Amino acid sequence: MTQVDQENGKEKEKEKEKEQRGAKRPIVPAAIPESVLEPIQSNFIVVIHPGSSTLRIGRAADTLPVSVPHIIARRHKQQGQIRYEDPWLQRDGLNKPESNEQRQNGLKMVDQAIWSKKMSNGARRIPAPPDQVRAYNKQMRSAVLDTSSGVRWTNTSHQPEFLVGEEALYVNPSDCYNVHWPIRRGLFNLHAGPGGSLTAVLADLETIWTFAIQKFLEIPCKDLKYYRCILLIPDIYNRQHVKELINILLNNIGFSGAVVHQESICATFGSGLSSACVIDVGEQKTSVCCVEDGVSQRNTRLRLAYGGSDVTRCFFWLMQRSGFPYRTCQLFNRMDCLLLQQLKETFCHLDQDISGIQDHEFKVRQPDSPALLYQLRQGDEKLQAPMALFYPTTFGIVGQKITSLQHRFHGDSEDPYDEHYLVATQSKQEQAAKAIAERKALAKYAGYEGESGTQNTDSAEKSHSHELELGTSQHDCLLGGNDSEDLPAALMARKTTVSQFEGKALGLDKSILHSIDCCGSDETKKKMYSSILVVGGGLMFHGAQEFLQHRILNKMPPSFRRIVENVEVITRPKDMDPRLIAWKGGAVLACLDTTQELWIHQREWQRFGVRMLRERAPFVW
Repeated sequence: MTQVDQENGKEKEKEKEKEQRGAKRPIVPAAIPESVLEPIQSNFIVVIHPGSSTLRIGRAADTLPVSVPHIIARRHKQQGQIRYEDPWLQRDGLNKPESNEQRQNGLKMVDQAIWSKKMSNGARRIPAPPDQVRAYNKQMRSAVLDTSSGVRWTNTSHQPEFLVGEEALYVNPSDCYNVHWPIRRGLFNLHAGPGGSLTAVLADLETIWTFAIQKFLEIPCKDLKYYRCILLIPDIYNRQHVKELINILLNNIGFSGAVVHQESICATFGSGLSSACVIDVGEQKTSVCCVEDGVSQRNTRLRLAYGGSDVTRCFFWLMQRSGFPYRTCQLFNRMDCLLLQQLKETFCHLDQDISGIQDHEFKVRQPDSPALLYQLRQGDEKLQAPMALFYPTTFGIVGQKITSLQHRFHGDSEDPYDEHYLVATQSKQEQAAKAIAERKALAKYAGYEGESGTQNTDSAEKSHSHELELGTSQHDCLLGGNDSEDLPAALMARKTTVSQFEGKALGLDKSILHSIDCCGSDETKKKMYSSILVVGGGLMFHGAQEFLQHRILNKMPPSFRRIVENVEVITRPKDMDPRLIAWKGGAVLACLDTTQELWIHQREWQRFGVRMLRERAPFVW
């Protein structure tokens, strides 16, 4: 027997011994493979930006996306089933005993702000007597323009299982369909009513997106295996919900790969800015976040649970006070909601130079009804309604959380190596440094005097006239200087402070100042003040840019007024529609070389699940 054969025999014996003893298996999970770089084909990448009221979807190569109402109507499965419809302009917290008093207090603050500022020519505003306006509007009657309005209900004679977008919006209330908006205020529309479970909301989203891809992008479902998808998510996101959305895109709809990114960062890509304080005023929610060099700063993120629909409802309330001539208008009627949105977009403004009484006219076109023309006289209502964004007590929302921060995630059983694992394994020095940074951030929340939803007019006026300087903090450390403080007490103090801060209804300008104040350095803050980017469709009012710029300049800390050369508010970067900027940024993202390392492929997702998001997400997951 040769020496080589003897060595082979010894190796085989060793292997047998290992098998008998039982070889130790590695405890680390299987390694995630490196992403494969492939040529960019933007025509085969679909960019999806789901909003509370509108879905924007298109190929990355398209100039503009398709905008589809983010609504679905599902046919009743049984005869005699009770009809259900998600509210559009209505919301919880409006019909409380204190709501009307709060609205009145907010309106007083708005009026004080309006009359405290002169017009650009130095003259005082021309008053618009409310009694005169009301008397004129109450005597107005409609005139018939045409016997047919030209608007029709959606034809449901073939009894489709579901209707999406415009067809769902115009479904007749007498037809046997439930109407759902799957996303409300930037979150899944989860509630106890029909269609309010997580499974139902995910099924609605999958149906709407699949329908839009097939009908508007003309991509058959069987060809989606050749396409990839970029999904835009809010800055303050729910990890469980993002995981479910990726699961829908890769496993159910059938894309071959996906990238998920935050709206604020995509907005900076779309506007061509590297750093900015991004304010996204949407239909249902407003988000504020500072982005520096393509990174969303976690501590600066704020979500405000009000938006364009709240301004619409406030405008309707103000018009009713002044004798709105269309007296059968109701907030629970979908067609009336569409009309009120149109009136807000047409008449409302933030231009202090427009004053006095103006006469307008508007048309009412309802399905199966004649087209009507109304005359309308208005005073300051057109300016008061948009200013409610800066004085949110005017919305009259009681008992609801208006301000939200990014909270720590509780963990996922599929992702054992999450931030909790990292915290448990990092050194005590790192933990101490992190705790100090967190305490300093909390000190800002504790010391900040925001507009509270329950405050009375007198205290509101005092807080308005004696603004607390946002750039300073009275205490170096909120939780005390004692490092030996036990962890449960520190956690309780943190929870109490955050809940108190979140209980305040911050106006848009104060939210921006707070977000910038949470940046890490004065240099970053200076950068943010000189680049305030406004996107979304909720602040598309005439004069909004100058108005917001004036508010920020007046309220920014004095220490920064000396060093910030120019406070710049950008409302239409590159003369683009601000509603489409985030989607456009997603399309730009698809074409970047660095994005090729971020793709989560279908097979990888099926094998590794949510771990892929931790490995490949372009932000801290």
